[in-house]
Amino acid sequence: MKSLNWKGYRIIAWIGQALLTIFVIVAAVQAKWSNALGLALFLVISFVFVIRDDKLPTLFDFLFVLAALLNAIGWVWNLFGMPGLYDEIVHAYTTSAITLALSFLVYGSMLNIFRNHTILYLVTITSFGIAIGALWEITEWSAGKILNTQVIESLDDTIIDLVMDTLGAGLAALISLWALRDWISGNTNLTKSETETYI
Repeated sequence: MKSLNWKGYRIIAWIGQALLTIFVIVAAVQAKWSNALGLALFLVISFVFVIRDDKLPTLFDFLFVLAALLNAIGWVWNLFGMPGLYDEIVHAYTTSAITLALSFLVYGSMLNIFRNHTILYLVTITSFGIAIGALWEITEWSAGKILNTQVIESLDDTIIDLVMDTLGAGLAALISLWALRDWISGNTNLTKSETETYI
């Protein structure tokens, strides 16, 4: 349990929040309003994750804030358009972090149903993550149309992003299964009746 809920993760997450705030300001000063808006959205969402300390392990707070920072760095310094694997790595990692946190919130109370159905659980969480990745691609496409800017480079770019999202979702499913078992077995906030409800 200590590995999941170490207090240091929360401190690092708050430091990440401060850095993310700076990135929002930098984007605004550069008059990159769409970047500033996107970063502010990440800031608000990551803030919500960090303050829900009774619902998520502190490790998840840290992982989500790190995903927000990686996106912030990419947007502020235009790393997504540069040669290399930055875009692909960030896509996989961001999908993984978001899937991990959201699946934990959505499916946490149902772990006992999945205890004897590990494959079903992994498929469920992976599918959940793939859906998040698909929604993100729709969001990117919509932003390109609404803001009249090129967000998506090509069909190949979209397919590669979806492949990386799928890999990130699969990784999130594995981590989620481990974390949920650890969290349920060691979380004193869960009552015995809540744990037995789904057995």
